[in-house]
Amino acid sequence: MTVQTKSVKGRRTVSYQSFDDLLEDAEAMAHGVVQTLGNWSLGQIFQHLASALESSIDGFSFKAPLHVRLVAPFLKKRFLKKPVPAGFQLPAAGQAQLVPAATVSTAEGLDALRLAVSRTESESKRAIHPVFGRLSKQESDQLQLRHAEMHMSFVVPAEE
Repeated sequence: MTVQTKSVKGRRTVSYQSFDDLLEDAEAMAHGVVQTLGNWSLGQIFQHLASALESSIDGFSFKAPLHVRLVAPFLKKRFLKKPVPAGFQLPAAGQAQLVPAATVSTAEGLDALRLAVSRTESESKRAIHPVFGRLSKQESDQLQLRHAEMHMSFVVPAEE
């Protein structure tokens, strides 16, 4: 049964100032006893975040509809400062690129996330974003951190 992520209760409040903060939280969650409140396992969340980071450098296989891309620049600052809203459905091309396999383990996803963060920190190139268009490295990185906050908010310590 698919969870409607827009209405999930009990999510964590997560805030990352840097990719180090993201990795520190990911490591803690990977080594703790957790539950995920959405539709993905912890490994899938890590893999998805890694894929999004890699795509922010290599490029995305999809674009938002024109009307969205025309309005998006006026909303960009909000998305750079506040977590991305939950419940967004990727188009088919985006799903193919960014939705992880159900079989991704926590260890595999965490390894992919570590590698993607390392690459993100070492490379200055950023691809055109499918919604916001051309972003600076700083803007792209901030957007990726807001994206990570949203997904990691679905990972909560398991109740005993």
